[in-house]
Amino acid sequence: MTASGRQDRQGWSFASAREPAFFTACEQTDTPGVGHALAAGGTLCGIPEDRLTVYRSPFFPSGETACARCAALAAEAPSRPGVQERLHERVRCAQPGVLREEVLAALLQGADVKLWINGPSKSLIRHYAQLDRIVEGGEPIEAVVRAGRRLGLARVVHGSREFVVFLPEDDRPFVTRAQPA
Repeated sequence: MTASGRQDRQGWSFASAREPAFFTACEQTDTPGVGHALAAGGTLCGIPEDRLTVYRSPFFPSGETACARCAALAAEAPSRPGVQERLHERVRCAQPGVLREEVLAALLQGADVKLWINGPSKSLIRHYAQLDRIVEGGEPIEAVVRAGRRLGLARVVHGSREFVVFLPEDDRPFVTRAQPA
C-alpha cells in the first residue's frame, strides 16, 4: 500500500491477478460432515451429483472438514481471470467512445472494481447507480430503465476517475463517468 492507502499497481497484469479456481461446497447426503468440491456431474473426487447436498457457499480446500482428494484436485485446477480481466472482456464490446477506451486502459492497469452486481435494472439503478453523480455518457440510461430487464452494473475507480459500466443483459454495454465520491 502507498501512503495514500492505494495499492501499488506497478508490475500489475491480468496474469498476476488471476484467481484460484472456484468450486461450490457440497456434502454427500448420506455422509454429512465432509466438505467436497462440486464439479460438472458430481464432486471432484467422483461422488455423483444425485448423492449430494449442495450449499450456496464456496468450497474451501484448506478447511478442516475438506475432502483431501477434492482439496488436491482443486489446487491443481487452472486459475481463472481476475475481476479486471473479466470486466475488460465484457467492456470490449461496449458502445465505442472515449469513455470505453479510458475504462479499458484503466482495467489493463489494475483499476479497482469497487462493485459489480447483477439484477433487475430498476432496482440496481435505484440503489446502486447513483445517477446524480453521473456527469458523462448517461444518455442510454433511460432506455435501460424503460426496458426493465436484468442489468449488470460495475463501478470502476482509477486514480481520480470513476466510471460506472452498465451491462444490459440483451444489449451492448456502455460506460459512463461519475463525479468521484
